[in-house]
Amino acid sequence: MSTDPSFASSSSTRALYFNGQSGRPRSVRLHVAERELLASEGEVEVGRWPLKQVQWPERTRHGQRVILLAQGGSLQAQDAAAFDAWRAALGHHDGWVVRAQSHWRGVLLALALLVGVVFAGYRWGVPWVAVQVVRVLPSQVDEAVGAAALDNLDAYLLAPSTLPAQRQAELRAAFDQAVRAMDETPVSWTLHFRAGAKSADRAAQNGEGKKGKRGGPRHIGANALALPGGHIIVTDELVSLLEGRDDALLGVLGHEYGHVRLRHGMQALVRMTLASAAASVVVGDFSSLLGAVPLLLVQMDYSRHAEREADAEAVRLMRASRLSPEAMVVFFERMAARQPARRSPEEGGPPIALASHPADAERIRFFTEAARP
Repeated sequence: MSTDPSFASSSSTRALYFNGQSGRPRSVRLHVAERELLASEGEVEVGRWPLKQVQWPERTRHGQRVILLAQGGSLQAQDAAAFDAWRAALGHHDGWVVRAQSHWRGVLLALALLVGVVFAGYRWGVPWVAVQVVRVLPSQVDEAVGAAALDNLDAYLLAPSTLPAQRQAELRAAFDQAVRAMDETPVSWTLHFRAGAKSADRAAQNGEGKKGKRGGPRHIGANALALPGGHIIVTDELVSLLEGRDDALLGVLGHEYGHVRLRHGMQALVRMTLASAAASVVVGDFSSLLGAVPLLLVQMDYSRHAEREADAEAVRLMRASRLSPEAMVVFFERMAARQPARRSPEEGGPPIALASHPADAERIRFFTEAARP
């Protein structure tokens, strides 16, 4: 709305004048002359203000009509309809924004546009920003966040591995050879072997009662996952599940290495942080999220796009090692065979890693097609 309308009429309207120093108003009549706003009480002039120094707030449908003056003074119309008629007679016309927000169709349109902008920002804007932020983050940040997340996993969801040391060494050597065959300059990684442990059991070991701090029994079971800083975890249960098919196990580890190489964990964390920061503008405190970053990272899902990228990295690793990507079908078949146990009410669903992957049928098709010459 213009703050300097070209008023050129002697018509007038009544208002209450507050001088900004006293809470007691004076009833005045307003009119405009020679590009000045004049207020008079009877025959006595109370004040005059150049129109360029007067602020005319946007008119609302049911709100009070106010004119803001310099030094804290204001003029408040008692009769909104008369005030609007006066301004119209002076040649003022509301802009399209004011007209739109005065009608329900305009409000609905604005709401629809707002929802569209928010959705587009969350769907495409936030992921793009997350990638750019992660690009400039030093690797030390990944290492610190990953180490903290690993500590949380060890405290509440994991137990020491019972896999023989020789078997662990064999798998580390095979994975190291596969990574080097795939990538001449591999990113730093560390392969951790752990046993999946119910949080209730871990809580009991830590002297915290029957249930862990997360509130109920959880179980990772046969699983593998990647954390920032190059931490790749594989459970004894997964090694046992894929016994005799190290090619399939290397494919799973190649998938997790893909998450590490492409820094998907940090990207997902930055996306959540950006979304939470935006939400905090509405709901308030954001500091509690920063303190829970390691725990959030443990429970966070990767996007399906990231999972597909990691699957492509698994194919690259297997091809570089002259392994057929079709070996991954064994992994899906064996996981499907134990699905009822993995989803039992006692254990609950997988808290990480496998929760957000694309449908098994889609992934089986991907690895099967990748195996073709």
